[in-house]
Amino acid sequence: MSNQPESGGTPTGDPVRCLRLLLAEDQSMVREALAALLSLEHDLEVVAQAARGDEVLAQARAHEIDVALLDIEMPGMTGLDAAALLRDELPGVKVVILTTFGRPGYLRRAMEAGAEAFLVKDAPAAQLADAVRRVLRGERVIDPVLAAAALADGASPLTEREREVLRAAADGSTNAEIAAALHLSQGTVRNYLSLAIQKTGARNRAEAVRTARDKGWL
Repeated sequence: MSNQPESGGTPTGDPVRCLRLLLAEDQSMVREALAALLSLEHDLEVVAQAARGDEVLAQARAHEIDVALLDIEMPGMTGLDAAALLRDELPGVKVVILTTFGRPGYLRRAMEAGAEAFLVKDAPAAQLADAVRRVLRGERVIDPVLAAAALADGASPLTEREREVLRAAADGSTNAEIAAALHLSQGTVRNYLSLAIQKTGARNRAEAVRTARDKGWL
């Protein structure tokens, strides 16, 4: 497949095959605006859209996409989790993460999930289209400001289990409720929460959740 097709077709006169895109974004106005802008590119076609993260894999399979453009914060499943699922189930699909929140922790987690690009949503459409073409050439495309921030901020100090317990505490659940949901003892939950509070420099669990979210660690 040619990654930089010309508008007139291939040298043999065959029609150009457009790159097939999936766009996942829970805000319909944003999703439709991005789809319209990307479809103006002669070699790109948005063939599938999803409003929920847990719709991504099925849509990707049904429409045989080349690239998935995923928002991070979606109902059902985050874009980061959807990226990891695509990596495991459809490794040929390239993933571009789009976000409103330039949080360094998100960048690190996106790379761990197998994303090839990480851009903010307000990037120009031409830059986004260029990123799609570049990831299909095997390049990695990262917003330079976010990359610098991620290096300066360092890796998340939280373990996966600490993140899991802190996420469960985010809605105000009690230790008993968290313990039941995660199949842990209440003492273990208290220990994980205490460690998370300490590592985030917070005074309580609510502040730890807020700090971890602001850093992109949850």
